[in-house]
Amino acid sequence: MTNHFTNKERGALGEKYAEKYLKKQHYKILKMNYKCKAGEIDIIARDGEEVAFIEVKTRPADPYVRGMYAVDRKKQQHILRTASCYLAETACRLQPRMDVLEVELDEKNRLVRVNHIKAAFIQTEDYARY
Repeated sequence: MTNHFTNKERGALGEKYAEKYLKKQHYKILKMNYKCKAGEIDIIARDGEEVAFIEVKTRPADPYVRGMYAVDRKKQQHILRTASCYLAETACRLQPRMDVLEVELDEKNRLVRVNHIKAAFIQTEDYARY
């Protein structure tokens, strides 16, 4: 029998899987679900001398449905603005990096795969690019 989760519940589950994955990769979680007037970032974590602003996208396991494609130009701009708020608010001196972490679940919402895309996009001029 399939577990029926709302998108919000599935997203929260994906973030828990993402947090567990990042900790196994020796990231230090600085903040979960950081919010400011510009938007929200799912996970902010330290990776060596970099601070990673991580957008988690949770999807069913399907080779044709990739979470990274949901991080369009508009979403990138929100992430960049929100990251700027965090950096200013905390006086963080680490090199910022924008990541996308895809979490794929089976029909019973069990983890199938994590795909961590480091430096998924960068800011160039007035917008971000993959």
